[in-house]
Formats: sequence, structure tokens, C-alpha cells
Amino acid sequence: MSSKIFPAAQDAENAFYEALERCDLDGMMAVWAEDEDIVCIHPTGPRLTGQDEVRRGWARIFAGGPGARVQTSLQVAISGMMLAVHSVHENFTVEGDPRPRPPVIATNVYLRTPAGWRMIVHHASPAPAQLEAAPRDAPPKILH
Repeated sequence: MSSKIFPAAQDAENAFYEALERCDLDGMMAVWAEDEDIVCIHPTGPRLTGQDEVRRGWARIFAGGPGARVQTSLQVAISGMMLAVHSVHENFTVEGDPRPRPPVIATNVYLRTPAGWRMIVHHASPAPAQLEAAPRDAPPKILH
């Protein structure tokens, strides 16, 4: 599908967010691994697996055209020789609309392939609202 080579996982990540801002479906899919086991979960959306579902999901998002800007922050990156995991806060702004958007927390997973680094997972969820600090004597609330 793509002849674009990403020599580092961060290069693939940069291309991902550039394609997202431009609503560039071909550019977006050039970042993804050519594999049917890829997974994409948009905020509050279902799990999309495989090239066709992931492409359709991005096509629906891009149908409205460009206008959103995304700034990533608070990146945590864990890298090995073959796999890289990035956790970022995505902060969106919409052209002409001054209202702040709630941040999104995304986990992006990249695999080193013969064709360079490629995304294999993008999981984005709304960031939880800021919570008041729990009393010191309250037990921690752990979900799993």
C-alpha cells in the first residue's frame, strides 16, 4: 500500500498527526501496518480491526474536512528494538470555534517492519474529568 519509510516510531507518529489534521486518508493509512490484525478505537467508538475497517473509520471522521488542529502533550514513550508504545494527551482546537475541547488520551503502538515503523494500534479515549483528591484515609479505587 505505502512506499513511505518511517525510520523511527516518532516519525510515524508525526505523520499520523499530520494526516489527522489534513484529513488525509491516504497519508493516514500510509502510517498503518499492512496487516489484518491492526486495531483502532476512536473515543467512545467500537473496536475496528483490519485495514478495511480502520480505513472506513478514518474516512467517516475525515468526511467533515479539515479544520481541527491537534497538539499532543505529556507523551510517555517506551521503545524497544521492534516495538514502541506512546501514550499522549491529544488537545484539539477547531478553527473559528474558541470553545476548549476536552482532552483525549491516546495510546499508539508501533511495530518495526521491513518497511520501517508502522502503527498497529491506536486507542483513544476521553480524558477523565479532574477529580477532587480523595481523603487520605479512603481506600484506593482500582478497577482492575
